[in-house]
Amino acid sequence: MSSKKKTNVRTDAKSGNAAKLNLNIVFASAEGAPFSKSGGLGDVAGSLPKALVAAGARVAVILPYYKSTADAFGDQVEHVTQFYVSLGWRNEYCGLKRLRRDNVDFYFIDNEHYFFRDGFYGYFDDGERFAYFSKAITECIQYLPDFRCDILHCNDWQTALAPVFLREFYQGLPVYEGIKTVFSIHNVKFQGKFGMKLLSDVTGLAGIPAAQSQLEDGPQSMNFMKGALLYADKISTVSPTYAEELKTPFYGEGLDWIFRQRSDNLVGILNGIDTDAFNPRTDEAIFECYSEENLRRKVKDKEALQRELGLELNPTRPLVALVGRLTKQKGIDLVLWGLERLLTRSIQVVVLGTGDDNFEQALQAAAHAHPGEVAVRIAFDLDLSKRIYAGADMFLMPSLFEPCGLAQMISMRYGTLPVVRETGGLKDSVVPYNQFTGEGTGFSFTNFNGDEMVNCILNASEVFWTNQSAWENLQKQAMAADFSWGSSAQRYIDMYQALLS
Repeated sequence: MSSKKKTNVRTDAKSGNAAKLNLNIVFASAEGAPFSKSGGLGDVAGSLPKALVAAGARVAVILPYYKSTADAFGDQVEHVTQFYVSLGWRNEYCGLKRLRRDNVDFYFIDNEHYFFRDGFYGYFDDGERFAYFSKAITECIQYLPDFRCDILHCNDWQTALAPVFLREFYQGLPVYEGIKTVFSIHNVKFQGKFGMKLLSDVTGLAGIPAAQSQLEDGPQSMNFMKGALLYADKISTVSPTYAEELKTPFYGEGLDWIFRQRSDNLVGILNGIDTDAFNPRTDEAIFECYSEENLRRKVKDKEALQRELGLELNPTRPLVALVGRLTKQKGIDLVLWGLERLLTRSIQVVVLGTGDDNFEQALQAAAHAHPGEVAVRIAFDLDLSKRIYAGADMFLMPSLFEPCGLAQMISMRYGTLPVVRETGGLKDSVVPYNQFTGEGTGFSFTNFNGDEMVNCILNASEVFWTNQSAWENLQKQAMAADFSWGSSAQRYIDMYQALLS
C-alpha cells in the first residue's frame, strides 16, 4: 500500500473538488449509542460514523461487547470470528461480533471476563480491561471482512494504547502498512492513569524504551492518554476553543506541554447532534410540536411543563432550565449561589440530572423551600429532558470547562435560548445577543463567577419581558443554526485525507 495512496483520489470533473474513494476508517470507542452510552462520547460514537458514511467513507466501529449490549442486541449480532490477544505474559480470548446499522458495520470485542459486568467503568482492573480492549482493536483490524484500514481513529483514554500498540507491535506487517492514527479527546480530565506494574505485566511495553518513556507519568505511574498524544499522527478534540484551551495549564490537566509541542497536529472540530432525534416538529415526547413558523405553540409546552413539575402556571415568568451532570464542572455551585437572587426576580428554575450527593441534596432542599418556583428531578429521563428543552425559555450552562457540550445545541434546536459561560464548545456554538444589530442565538458571560451568571440571566430576562419581537427573532436564529453532523463529518474527512496525501 503506497503511503501517498494516489490511486484512491480522483478529481470530480463537475465540482473540481478532490473526492476520496475507498476511505476505510476504523473508529474505536469504549461506548457508542444505542449499544452503550454513559455520556457525550456515546452520542458521538453513535452519530459521527453514520455521518462519515453519508460523506462517502466506509466505517467500521469497534466497541466492547458489554453485558447490557448483549442483553439488548444479542439476538441481532452475528459471530464473525475469534482469536487470541497477547497481553503481557497471557493470551486472552477475543470474539468478534458484528451488527450492521445505518450503513455502518458495528463490531464488538467479546470477552465476558472483562466486559460482562453491571457497568462500563469503575472497576479495580479498568487498566487491564482497556489495555486489553486497545490491543484487541489493533489485532482485529486483520480480521475485518473485506476491509483494509486506512485510518484508525481512537477516542479517549480507554482506546489510547491502540496507537502505541500499532506502532510498536504491528509495523511491517502488510495488513497494517500505511495506517494513520487519529486520537480524539472528549475530556482531558480523564486520562487513564495506572501503576507502572501494568506496563510490564499487561501491556508488554516495558522492554521498549521509547514506549516506556512516553507512557511514564511520574516514577510510579503510567498514563494511557499521554501515550496516544505522543504516538498518534493527528490529535483532535471536540471544539476549536477547547483545542486552544488545552495548551494552557488550567485546562491541560498536566498535559498542556504536549498540546503546545504538537500544536501543528492538533485540531478542534465541533461535535454535532442528531437532528432527527431532537426535532420539535416531530418529537413525540413533547406536548405540542412546533417550528420557527409557529413558535406560539411553544407556549403550550411551557404550560404543560409547569403543570407537570408543579410550578406556578404563569407564562410571564421566565423559566430557566438545566439538564445534565450535577458537578462542579457544570457550574452547579454557581447555580446554588445565585438561586435566591434569581427567585426574587420571579424567575422559575428547573433542574434534571444526577451527580454529586452534596449538589443533589442542596438542590432538592431548594425545591422543597421554594415550591412553585423551583423543580428538581434527580434522574436520567430522556423524555422529560425533551419536554424541558421544549418548555423552558432559557437553558443554563455555566460550566467551569466544557470541551464541546451538546445540550446547548439541543436547546437551540427547540428555540430555548442558551445562557452559557464562554468556554470550549459553548463559546464556539452560541452567538451572544447583540441588542444593536439583533444578532445572536443566546446569551453568554466570560468569567466563572456567580454574579456574572446571574446578571447574564437577568439581562436575558429583560429582553424576554420587554422586547418580545427581539426574543422571537433570537429563537428563530437559534433554531436555524446548523448543528447536524454533516459539516463536522466533512471536516473529519478532510483531516483523514490530509493524513493520507
